[in-house]
Amino acid sequence: MCLVPFCGKAFHIDDTLFLWAAQHIVRHPLDPYGFSVVWYWEPMPMANVTKNPPAAAYYMAAVGKVAGFSEPVMHLAFLLPALVVVLGTYRLARGFTGRPLLAAAATLLAPGFLVSSTDVMCDTMMLAAWILAVMLWREGLEGRDAGLLALAGVLVAVCAVTKYFGIALIPLLLIYSFIKTRRLGSWVVFLAIPVLVLAGYQYGSSTLYGRGLFAQAVQYAPGETGSAAALAMKTVLGLSFAGGCALPVLTFVPVVWRWRGVLATAAIAGAVGVWAGMGPARLTLQLCVFIAGGISLFALAVSDFRKRRDADSALLGLWVLGTFAFAAYVNWTVNARSVLPLIPAAGILLARRVESMGRMRQRWLVAALAVSGFVAMWVSWADARLADSARLAARMVASRSGAGADVSFEGHWGFQYYMERLGFRPVDFASYRVGAGKTIVIPENNCNLEDIPPEFVESDSGFELDTNVGVSTMSDSLGAGFYSDVSGPLPFAFGRVPAERYTVVRLKGQGLLDPEARK
Repeated sequence: MCLVPFCGKAFHIDDTLFLWAAQHIVRHPLDPYGFSVVWYWEPMPMANVTKNPPAAAYYMAAVGKVAGFSEPVMHLAFLLPALVVVLGTYRLARGFTGRPLLAAAATLLAPGFLVSSTDVMCDTMMLAAWILAVMLWREGLEGRDAGLLALAGVLVAVCAVTKYFGIALIPLLLIYSFIKTRRLGSWVVFLAIPVLVLAGYQYGSSTLYGRGLFAQAVQYAPGETGSAAALAMKTVLGLSFAGGCALPVLTFVPVVWRWRGVLATAAIAGAVGVWAGMGPARLTLQLCVFIAGGISLFALAVSDFRKRRDADSALLGLWVLGTFAFAAYVNWTVNARSVLPLIPAAGILLARRVESMGRMRQRWLVAALAVSGFVAMWVSWADARLADSARLAARMVASRSGAGADVSFEGHWGFQYYMERLGFRPVDFASYRVGAGKTIVIPENNCNLEDIPPEFVESDSGFELDTNVGVSTMSDSLGAGFYSDVSGPLPFAFGRVPAERYTVVRLKGQGLLDPEARK
């Protein structure tokens, strides 16, 4: 019910990379990345551009070969992993709390999960395998069932070849199992399954593409956290994204904490947000609110472990802490996709906290979930409007171009997917030759853009598309950076959203655009 309204959503951000790989797999099933793309400024092998393994692309290829690659088909296909996450969280939570429905609802109604589930990238599919692996591993360990443990090991492997972060399940389950059994048992053998699968993937990709893709991704991932100031700022960003993406943890603050704790959290979040000094008062206020949610999440994990001090509380705490550490300190950018794996754990911790408080008025729980659900649907709608604007812009360029017009474009993401489908080509800055009458279309809110040298500009015009619904997932001016903190310190931001602007540059003269070539 939450996701079907978005089945017509345009392909967005890195959806394009997964679609290209899937369409290539249909033709060359054993060579998922054996083609070139212009994703930066010149053609590069896809194996060098993508930083994700191909399991999600194979899933899309299987669906696309049968039903095509239209938006409704792909979105409906990705309903399955979204359902697995929510139902799997419910099943998993039954082993942790008597309120599994609350844990599942808190997962579903988190903006980080709902928005991610309207895309066709690998994140929700990875999380589905993650949840199933943890669920089966716990049940297999408790029942000493080798079959369940083996299946869990296979699912850890599936998780890792869907998104590399899935490899984090190996140390997580290793530590959990050791605390649970207090010894290294035969169960450790089953954790070798994903290790062997990743080793095979590393070898196979090295044979195909000249370098192992897992090692390449590991080298690419680290962000810059060398100085104490950079480390502190990454912590602020991590708290902001965790608090905003796992929003139920924030909306439940008045329900699960005493007022003294609420005031202390508000004071700390306010001090940290003001210290960060990220921009105008509007942005700082939202930053403080999201930081409060992030602090509350860690307080839930710490409180749960202090009270119970068992393997389950350690599992949940390490699940949250490990995901946060990767998202904030290891990945090249803080984004909602990296925070996503901790959302089910946050939901379970929330349910355990509510359960420990004894009898509670049901309407307070419903109200807290409803607030988060309303915001999550609103943010998902805003992200769909943003995605749809790129598809509409491509169609407008096509309708306004005359017969025989030489039109190229900058920018990538969904805009590139739709422009290429309409027959336009991306600018290759290494070889693009300026000529009179040529035109380049440049989206303002996009990535890997390059200014056109003034000597080549005959005239420029533009058009705008209104995407204002009062909240945004990607806006430099509002500080929203759901897909990358490069655009701002908030996973989503409230305010008047600027129109999506596209500049149409008409060229003159002769020469190469590439600055190095012009020298």
